[in-house]
Amino acid sequence: MAEASSLSLPVTGMSCASCAGRVERALSRLPGVAGARVNLASSRAEVSGTTPLPELAAALDKAGYGLATESQSLGIAGMTCASCAGRVERALRHVPGVLEASVNLASERAALTVLAGLDPAVLAAAVERADYRVTAAEAGDAAPAEDRRARIELAIAFALAAPFLIGMVGMGFGQHWMPPGWVQALLAAPLQFWLGLRFYRAGWAAIRARTGNMDLLVALGTSAAFGLSLVLLLQGEPHLYFEAAAVVIAFVLLGRYLEGRARRATGAAIAALLALRPRLARRITPDGVEEEIAAALLRPGDRLVVRPGERIPADGTVEEGAAGVDESALTGESRAVEKAPGDSVATGTVSLDGRLVLRATAVGGETRLAQVAALVEAAQASRAPVQKLVDRVSAVFVPVVLGVALLTLLGWLVAGAGIATALLHAVAVLVIACPCALGLATPAAIMAGTGAAARAGILIRDAAALEQAGRITLVAFDKTGTLTEGRPRLATLTPAPGVTEAEALAAAARLQAGSEHPLARAVLAAAGGHPAPAEDFRALPGRGVEGRVDGRRVMLGSPRLLQESGANPLALSAAIAAAEAAGQTLSFLVEAEPPRLLALLAFEDAPRPGAAAAIQALRRQGVEIAMLSGDGPAAAGAVAKALGIREVAAGVLPEGKAARIAAWQATGKKVAMVGDGVNDAAALATAELGIAMGSGTDVAIAAAPVVLLRPDPALVPATLAVTRATLRKIKENLVWAFGFNALGIPLAAFGLLSPALAGAAMAFSSVAVLGNALLLTRWRAAP
Repeated sequence: MAEASSLSLPVTGMSCASCAGRVERALSRLPGVAGARVNLASSRAEVSGTTPLPELAAALDKAGYGLATESQSLGIAGMTCASCAGRVERALRHVPGVLEASVNLASERAALTVLAGLDPAVLAAAVERADYRVTAAEAGDAAPAEDRRARIELAIAFALAAPFLIGMVGMGFGQHWMPPGWVQALLAAPLQFWLGLRFYRAGWAAIRARTGNMDLLVALGTSAAFGLSLVLLLQGEPHLYFEAAAVVIAFVLLGRYLEGRARRATGAAIAALLALRPRLARRITPDGVEEEIAAALLRPGDRLVVRPGERIPADGTVEEGAAGVDESALTGESRAVEKAPGDSVATGTVSLDGRLVLRATAVGGETRLAQVAALVEAAQASRAPVQKLVDRVSAVFVPVVLGVALLTLLGWLVAGAGIATALLHAVAVLVIACPCALGLATPAAIMAGTGAAARAGILIRDAAALEQAGRITLVAFDKTGTLTEGRPRLATLTPAPGVTEAEALAAAARLQAGSEHPLARAVLAAAGGHPAPAEDFRALPGRGVEGRVDGRRVMLGSPRLLQESGANPLALSAAIAAAEAAGQTLSFLVEAEPPRLLALLAFEDAPRPGAAAAIQALRRQGVEIAMLSGDGPAAAGAVAKALGIREVAAGVLPEGKAARIAAWQATGKKVAMVGDGVNDAAALATAELGIAMGSGTDVAIAAAPVVLLRPDPALVPATLAVTRATLRKIKENLVWAFGFNALGIPLAAFGLLSPALAGAAMAFSSVAVLGNALLLTRWRAAP
């Protein structure tokens, strides 16, 4: 039965007393709610009862309101296997105010969604009650000290275990090289009760929590071997088994040390990104003096100087100077990008050959670099759906292993073996079992894969995208700004009889004033300025725009707009046919009342360099290619022909793009959508895998689980390659982890593995999983 509690919920969306009443009724109707009282002034609802927080949130959402939430991240110390991660997760989920909690064993971090304003100390206390520790958010500073201490302890452990290892080698040659019995006891005792004390502490914590973990298995197994040997020594028996305890502890410590090194390597992508931030910046004071200050003190609006060879300390806009900027660390682009006044620059990139003066637009956590690092960290903390299977197995793994060890002990006793033999085989079962490898298999591969992708300029925001990418059979591209440069130019303007070219261009420019659409920028560039905007302006989604120019209502837009307007295109039919034959994008300037065609505007937009090669690379991966475009069939067809795309859907409205993707999905195809504009957002969300060009709109980027940091079509086949490689590593790791236990436990139970060999094999299992995942860090996008 759930424990009764009181919660103070920060409610969003309330604007009046009626809202407060509706929220109160929605909460009060829930089973388990003893009382609900809403304060409109503070926008909070005080709720008492046993109803879980996710159910309260769902009720608010159904009523049309929401909860003010925030994300928090905690470093967790003391976890050794998947069982530990599960225990921390459960402890955090039981904290009032926590909606979601996900613990990543590989990164040793917990990602949480909590009520806004929840005190982190409450979360830390819950973690400590579960017998783990919360570490600083930036763990990098502590890593060298921890690594040094671990190396010292490891050296001591193997110095103490060395005589046993020598003796075991001697056994293989029929020689008795083991030290005398009391020397064995003196060597094994510090390993068991000093260096091995951590296993007792963590194992006891697991028992108190009525669960199990790897430490409990090690503590039980080595204690049994040490205790049996001590009894035999006191009885004067010559055959002792201290090496079973000593060598197991030494190898487990070696495995833990190597795991720690590998974990830090898999998470190196975030550290490398954050290391790009310069510590100092050169700011221009209001009186024009340059001063060097800490980059952390910068504020938006500051004017900054960046000299050749220096990293840019803030996102900003260039006001003076020109330089080639190396953006490779952030976007993966190997060539320098030329920057001039008016261009934007990003934190962490390097001015190669010029002095720049820029105006800061974003600093600290608001910069593009910080957001990229946050996205990578969120992806590494997320869970692939396959992890659910691992979690279910891990929850019952240790109790099952304890049961198998007990059956092994009883089975050997029934078979007539002595207590020493039966106990040693049971110890081997306890030691060979390795939930660590299971817990590390998926998160280690995700961390390495998402880090490698980020270095190439590919942001994978969600681990679920890894599984989706492995099933993609068709990639659908938007045309403008995705396959083409997105910088069309006005190729021709043909006025209707009675209309001058200057009049038509002026009217079109006024309709496009202030717009950031690529075609609008082409019109304004041709007009040579930014005229006064049209009156009563409004957008016609998927068609164009309209407004009043010099008292007349005029429209500018697609062939669909022309058709819906009722204007007769006959006067410009020859020009229209010529533009269509050239594959140009057509826009029409139309007077609304009475409907009359005023001019034809024809635009050209060149395909992006490398687009054709990207299409061929996708075909080599066995993927079908399609193109979706709002342009007419001739313009879309010309680009498709140039790039070798056979399936084209032209003249498609935003909702039509999503519908076309749904139609492909209905035939059993798994679709990835690549786009960059507002009109692509619905399609990106509908597809199994949405891939947004980082040069596109915020709406498109928010709708996609994969974001390309530079507008390069070659990153699309690279995305499928790295996600498939990561998914392959996850499957390999899981096969290894499950297979290792499926083979190792029976071998130990039937007496075919000594405890010492089992300990070495167990340590190797976790290191092998991490090593396999680390191979992903070598992945590079094909040139």
